[in-house]
Amino acid sequence: MNDSAPELPTERPLDTMEQFVAWLRDVAPYVHAHRGKTFVVGFGGELIEAGRLVALVQDLSLLHAMGIRLVIVHGSRPQVEELLALRGLPSRMGEDGVRITDTPSLDCVLEAAGSIRLEIEAAFSQGLPNTPMANSRVRIVSGNFVVARPVGIVNGVDFFHTGVVRKVDIEAIRSSLANDNLVLLPPLGFSPTGEAFNLTMEDVAASAAIALHADKLILVGETDGVRTKDGELHSELPAARAEQLLAAGDVAPECVHELSFLLQASRGSVPRGHLISQEMDGGILIDLFTHDGVGTMVSKQDLEALRDAVSDDVGGILRLIEPLEEDGTLVKRPRELIEREISRFSVLEHDGVIFGCAALYPFTADGMGEMACLTVHASSRELGDGERLLRRIEARAREAGLRRLFVLTTRAAHWFLKRGFTNATVEDLPAARQNLYNWQRRSLVLIKNL
Repeated sequence: MNDSAPELPTERPLDTMEQFVAWLRDVAPYVHAHRGKTFVVGFGGELIEAGRLVALVQDLSLLHAMGIRLVIVHGSRPQVEELLALRGLPSRMGEDGVRITDTPSLDCVLEAAGSIRLEIEAAFSQGLPNTPMANSRVRIVSGNFVVARPVGIVNGVDFFHTGVVRKVDIEAIRSSLANDNLVLLPPLGFSPTGEAFNLTMEDVAASAAIALHADKLILVGETDGVRTKDGELHSELPAARAEQLLAAGDVAPECVHELSFLLQASRGSVPRGHLISQEMDGGILIDLFTHDGVGTMVSKQDLEALRDAVSDDVGGILRLIEPLEEDGTLVKRPRELIEREISRFSVLEHDGVIFGCAALYPFTADGMGEMACLTVHASSRELGDGERLLRRIEARAREAGLRRLFVLTTRAAHWFLKRGFTNATVEDLPAARQNLYNWQRRSLVLIKNL
């Protein structure tokens, strides 16, 4: 055992350990995919007020340990409201819900931001044994990274010290990230003349994500995702569809603000935007490391693709099929073989991760084709992905002029029989394939007319 590791229970049921190993293997593709990427994570002061900061910091520290570069943006609205109330000052909002920040209000904004910054830095400084922060060495850097300008007078209303982002110092932020630091951005900006401006968390987060060409913008808010007015939750939204929903006024009012900034980031070249509920413990981890995720993901294009495989997919295919090769479900295929035969494969890709594959080997003279290596990740086997791959291979076989499709299987005969295949014998195979039949495996032969 590693002497520096936290103490863990020494006795665990075997099935629990097997589940843990299976889970760790399942998330491995996401760890590889996210390593070295830049994520901007924004959350409101409501999360801090609800006592959820420590849990969020633990999750962000884990992402940092996995090699993800993080820029964190916090809000402070409830904390400012509390300070205004304590001082007997009015809280004034514009029509769009943006605070009108006069000079006394600005003092409350600055005090709240300073207090929250210290609270966040303290949370990242934890390192108690037997906690998720044990052995963590996280440095967090903050500063005057954001240049702002005043909102000015809108419809006759002077917003005083309320501003919008004008520019983000991307070189300074990138330098801090390159030195393995986390960067913390408060909802504040400064003008070249030294004035301070109150900004919205969403504006700072979206502007930073765009300027940094971040891979993801993640907003942790009070809603569980983007819903329509009738309550339908959209787990995935291509940006074009999200624009249509907003234009049609078919977005729940509580979701409009966050969705607008996710779309702003999308228009500014950020590939993925996420809206996750602050009420879900570990919501960011669930969203980033599971197939279905949580909340809503806004993307520049559809996330899922069923397509012909290319050479870059070899590694993903190997990670997908290796567990089935180890338990004997599939015949072992060395990397060199897959590299040579990659053009025969079709893959199902979701958000950059290969979740399914199948290959077609034609025997043109016999008018037959073999579907081989049909594999779907365990997390999507009940979602119909196997059937989608089957239809893809059938379509490719028809395009090649083949009349029948056959499979050899040791464990999935019932699945194929339910989808139109019938039992056959080795003698029904093309002669060339009969010569390659593995009599030790004694695979069942099933054939389907196309």
